[in-house]
Amino acid sequence: MNASELNNFIVILIYGSLVLLSLLKLANPLQVNKKANLWFGIFLFLWSTFWLDEVLSLITHHSIEVNSILWVGFIQFLTPIVFYFSVLFYTNPTFRFKISHLRVLILPVIFLTILLLIKAGYHQLHYVIISLILFQALFYSGLSYFTIRKHQRKIQQFAANTEGINLNWLEYIILIILIVSILYVIYNLAYNANSLNFFINMIFLSVIYFVAYNSMKQKEIYPVEEKQREELISISNSETEEIKRKLISDEDLLRIKTQLEKLMEAQKPYLDSELNLIKLSKELSVSTHHLSYVINTGFRKNFFQYINEYRIDYAKKLLKDNSNNKLSILGIAYESGFNSKTSFNTTFKKFTDQTPSEFKNSSDL
Repeated sequence: MNASELNNFIVILIYGSLVLLSLLKLANPLQVNKKANLWFGIFLFLWSTFWLDEVLSLITHHSIEVNSILWVGFIQFLTPIVFYFSVLFYTNPTFRFKISHLRVLILPVIFLTILLLIKAGYHQLHYVIISLILFQALFYSGLSYFTIRKHQRKIQQFAANTEGINLNWLEYIILIILIVSILYVIYNLAYNANSLNFFINMIFLSVIYFVAYNSMKQKEIYPVEEKQREELISISNSETEEIKRKLISDEDLLRIKTQLEKLMEAQKPYLDSELNLIKLSKELSVSTHHLSYVINTGFRKNFFQYINEYRIDYAKKLLKDNSNNKLSILGIAYESGFNSKTSFNTTFKKFTDQTPSEFKNSSDL
């Protein structure tokens, strides 16, 4: 098999994988993140069309340029927008479309107008099309990236273990695709991009398998029960406002704060790896909004920081205690309330500037 045949095989794998993954996301067999998976499935299908020319050319043994068809080019232009809406629904399942969101159609309308002008003979506008495609990709990739980063801060208001709901995999995809796309466009403008196709396609195939693995194991980010979901979203969205706005009296704040400290010392709820704001508020018989306010205002921390400080302190004791040498690092992670070694290592490093192994070794000296 020569380089050209290998590249053709990779193209077929890319197209087939994207179409199959798109169908799986649209079918959503696990019935999680329903609206987000619907939009993500549409995004994957649109993404697959970028290899449609090559696939059809291989099947018919003739050069076919489906992507040059006006309506196909227009639909492909919508790909970054569809991806952005999938991110919005992942980070906020209660998101609703408003009339103001119609502004996302401004660039597509401009793009369609220029496409029609090119069809009418204004071929000098070809570079304007390339510029619009690049701008659209950069703009919505950036918007999606910052939406995910904001989400990662928000979920720390109600979750102590954020692994599996922090959408890191989407963040990595944005960065990889963005870098590869920019390199490809630059290379396409300056050189013959055919020599780069094999390398680019190999990267995209790897990214697609990475997407498949992570998207299929993505669990529900917010509780399925609507009331709880809306409550948590409202808490995470009003983080700064609630610190400034006085929700309860100073006496009630001190009372709940004292109750919380006693509960943490006596019952150690932080050792529950599934602990979240809802569970803890039920233990204290207070509302989630009031508990969030007490943690934010009374301790000047978010829920993630507050709970994981207790977990790290508990883990330190286990690491220092020689009688616990029979426990591995993973065992200590589970004993301390973490649900994975990766989460334990990352959080421990964040709080102590050391990995658990480094801390244990320094304690043994």
